[in-house]
Parts: sequence; C-alpha cells; structure tokens
Amino acid sequence: MSAPEVTVDEVWGWLGEVADPEIPVISVVDLGIVRDVALRDGECVVTITPTYSGCPAMQVIAESVEEALRAHGLDRVRIVSRLSPAWTTDWMSAAGKAALKGYGIAPPVQQAIDISGLHAGIRRRAAPEVSCPHCGSPHTQLTSEFGSTPCKALYKCLDCREPFDYFKCH
Repeated sequence: MSAPEVTVDEVWGWLGEVADPEIPVISVVDLGIVRDVALRDGECVVTITPTYSGCPAMQVIAESVEEALRAHGLDRVRIVSRLSPAWTTDWMSAAGKAALKGYGIAPPVQQAIDISGLHAGIRRRAAPEVSCPHCGSPHTQLTSEFGSTPCKALYKCLDCREPFDYFKCH
C-alpha cells in the first residue's frame, strides 16, 4: 500500500499502538516522542524526538515505528529525528500520564515550561508534591535524583513504604 492510500489520522492511530521499549504501557505517541506524520509523494515521513539527547532507546523506537507502519502495508517509510525544540514532559498526553501511574511510575506533576516567574522576578521553583502511584499518598520523599533511567527519579512513600520511580519534569 502506498502512503496516499492512507490518511495521516490512520498513521497516528497505528503509531498509538507502538509501545515505548522502556515503559511498555505507554505508546510513543502518548509519551510525546512522535512529533509529526506527513504523507509526501507516496512516502510516510514520521518525525520523532528523543526524551533526552543520547537516549539509548531511540534506535529501537525508530525501528518499531517503521516495523509497525510496514506491517500496515506502507512500503516507503522514513524516520526523521529532530532534536529542536527539545522534548518536554509537557508533550505527554493525559492518557500517557494515567498509564504511567497505573504502571507504578508517578507521572510529572509540573509543567516543564513555566513562564509564571517572567514578570515577578526570578524565584526558586518549589519541589513538586509527588503522590505515590501505589496508594495515592502525598507523603513521599526523594531518595535519589536518578531512578531506573535518566529521565526518572527514585522516591519512597512514607505511608505504604513502597519505592517508586517519578518521571521527572523536563
């Protein structure tokens, strides 16, 4: 099947089924990695952005995206990596954040792009109140700035005593 026989919306739907290799309960679309889908001259062009520069999962993600589109009959697929603007947790969907929480990873609780201090002078940003994804308690404590992957921090719940990852806002 050539790209003009399908719609951009169909391609987005197919990509919504491609799981992130590090967190399999969230799709690369809900994570905000897929930036754009275009159909040009019989070719499907998918633009992706890594969650951080040097993310080791990007090659696997690119291969998974291409494989998924070829499985739906697209013969000509091109993956474009774009670093600018840099990925931000603001690009995550509400469904993606809910999937993280259901998986035991606390989703980001702040927006990465916060312009509230532009007119009020520079203020230090307060630490986020991270609720436990297991019991919902806001009584949590940062254990380490570095969790199971560089994009996560390690927390522990002071009520249920369970450790958990927090997907850092960036």
